[in-house]
Amino acid sequence: TDKASLPRLNDTGFRVNSEFEEDGLLLYIFSVIGTTNKRSVEIGVSDGTECNTANFIIFHGWKGMLIDGNEKLLARGRSFYQNHPDTKSNVPVMVTSWITRDNIDKVISDNGFNGEIDLLSIDLDGVDYYILENIRCVKPRVIICEVAGVIPPEYAVTVPYADDFYCWNKSYPEQVFRSMSLAAANKLLKGKGYRLIGMHNLGFNAIFILNGLGEDIFPEITVADAYNKSINDEGRKLWKDIQGFPWVEV
Repeated sequence: TDKASLPRLNDTGFRVNSEFEEDGLLLYIFSVIGTTNKRSVEIGVSDGTECNTANFIIFHGWKGMLIDGNEKLLARGRSFYQNHPDTKSNVPVMVTSWITRDNIDKVISDNGFNGEIDLLSIDLDGVDYYILENIRCVKPRVIICEVAGVIPPEYAVTVPYADDFYCWNKSYPEQVFRSMSLAAANKLLKGKGYRLIGMHNLGFNAIFILNGLGEDIFPEITVADAYNKSINDEGRKLWKDIQGFPWVEV
């Protein structure tokens, strides 16, 4: 591939079924690095029709697992996929489960996903760090995860772990006391053999690729560089108000 002729990652975003511009970013990445088995796992999907893997499942024939804790929403999603002309013969595995760090690996493996997969997406608005830390049964080639974009790049922190962590806890503002910092995600995933390659423009969905894949096109970038390229300036002003919350250093 002629690197000079390719667009910048941040110029490739668009939305079909993703909440923001993740569809375009991820399609571009896989157009460069290719796919293996077109299998994906996504955790925290609501009804599964607007999420980071839905476009791959609906329009590209991927076999996906969609996990959420709300059965009512997933029932709606099952009906959508069972009746959609492009997925009625390829309905994703839709699992209702309240995810904890102790059950996540079993939930995934018990539902038929093990070994190499192409994509893992996680967006729980909560104890995402600990869930990501304890996924061992699958080896994703690409990981996209939500981080708390309000936290400056020098802080590797996460919320404290609790099985019943709920981001709408009225003790703290939901918009800010949740998830993990980009530095925390980067530190964790570096240890698992991944490198940070970019974020979406709003600054809270980070993308990592397994080392050895597409390194000439998607080189590692620093946490500070990723942070500075995004446009979440208003949200970042909140850090001074919330830095005293019980964040946990990792």
